[in-house]
Amino acid sequence: MNLARYGTVFTLGVQNTFVYRWNYFLRALFGLIPLAGTVFLWRAVFNERGGGFGGYNYGSMIYYYLLTILASNLVTPTEDEWQIASDIREGQINSFLTKPLNYLGYRTSIFLASRLVYTVVTILPIALIFVYFRHYLQLPAHFATYLLAAISLIMAAFIQFFITYSLAMMAFWVLEISTIVFIVYSFEYFLGGQMFPVDIMPLAVQAVLKWLPFYYELFCPIAIFLERLQGAELAQALGIQTAWLLITWAAATLMWKRGLGHYQAVGG
Repeated sequence: MNLARYGTVFTLGVQNTFVYRWNYFLRALFGLIPLAGTVFLWRAVFNERGGGFGGYNYGSMIYYYLLTILASNLVTPTEDEWQIASDIREGQINSFLTKPLNYLGYRTSIFLASRLVYTVVTILPIALIFVYFRHYLQLPAHFATYLLAAISLIMAAFIQFFITYSLAMMAFWVLEISTIVFIVYSFEYFLGGQMFPVDIMPLAVQAVLKWLPFYYELFCPIAIFLERLQGAELAQALGIQTAWLLITWAAATLMWKRGLGHYQAVGG
């Protein structure tokens, strides 16, 4: 595989994505509005209970949500599934069948480029929010925590991307994939830690969620950074996340091969 080709795709992806920088900025800015509702909601919850629960107090809960905003901006694909599905429906993938360019590699380069631009454009409003809530920040004391959280965050990004890519491959068989995408994204939002920390749920529920990919799409790296996963539990989480990274990559590769076979069979 010639990496220079994908480096060129990455560069072009950065240039093309940067055209929409104001869209990204406004999306990130208005995406922070729900944080205000979250702050008032959890303040009321903790005032009602008169204390913390699940190992969280009001400050650590707000800090958790700040980290989910940061992490989701770093790793969550933006409209990749719609772009891929459009390539399939409009026959744009035909050009990849005659070129020495792997489509998954091509889309990975585009994904990385968009994440880079999105991060650069949105980092200012996010940084301002962190400054505003600086009294709640508690940085890890050990360098290993930063390293392991970064590794987990990278794996989370690729797990999300491979799932997105696999969902987009459904466009080979169905005309409109939006229903499928929204169903899966609903599970991700509810079970991945964006709505609330997974570890405040009953232990039996947590035991099940730890074997599902949603747990590792966002919550896992944040829990590592907050040092809520340690020792054997941390090692197990990283092991399962690595397994899901390989599984989702294999699924993405298989979906492309099966979809392409169907596409050629029907005269695409």
